[in-house]
Amino acid sequence: MSRFPRAEFLTSAAAPEHFPADRGAEVAFVGRSNAGKSTAINMIVQHKGLARTSKTPGRTRLLNFFEVGPMQRIVDLPGYGYASGPEAERRTWRPLIEALAGRSSLRGLFVIVDSRRGLAVGDDTLLDWVSPEHRVHVLLSKADKLNKSEAGKVLKSSAAALEGRGTVQLFSALAKTGVEQAQRTLADWLQNTPQT
Repeated sequence: MSRFPRAEFLTSAAAPEHFPADRGAEVAFVGRSNAGKSTAINMIVQHKGLARTSKTPGRTRLLNFFEVGPMQRIVDLPGYGYASGPEAERRTWRPLIEALAGRSSLRGLFVIVDSRRGLAVGDDTLLDWVSPEHRVHVLLSKADKLNKSEAGKVLKSSAAALEGRGTVQLFSALAKTGVEQAQRTLADWLQNTPQT
């Protein structure tokens, strides 16, 4: 049975005033375009098609909020890197993301990184943006594409690159690698919901 049986789309926000009320707990999902962010969300909450997936990078253009339990939300952010959105549109994302970072309900970030590339410059910039009170958990996605030795190396190098700023795990939606671990981490972060 799913840990998140009530997962459903809540709202898309084009401006901070469209965000849901700043109550409860929420976790943001971020990552480079085409790293497998939407696929990871769907697999973790066990709800096929909740977050829209696409073969075209940069399809997520707004901040999409999903309710996964009472006063518990996840937020799907636009991909960074080579996102195909127009430059003017991408500039509007920054104030949205900064407004999200200032919310008291934000517990942390799941950072989706293609395991074949490992943590790169854009990911580093994102980690520098994260406030110390926000937890960080890196999902090294598409781990099924690696052999055991490659998987071990990227896990070790990513943990070293994080320098204690977060946790990291291998993840594959296709092979279902690390799904349970990711679900446990997300559920644990969202348990903190006493705010009103």
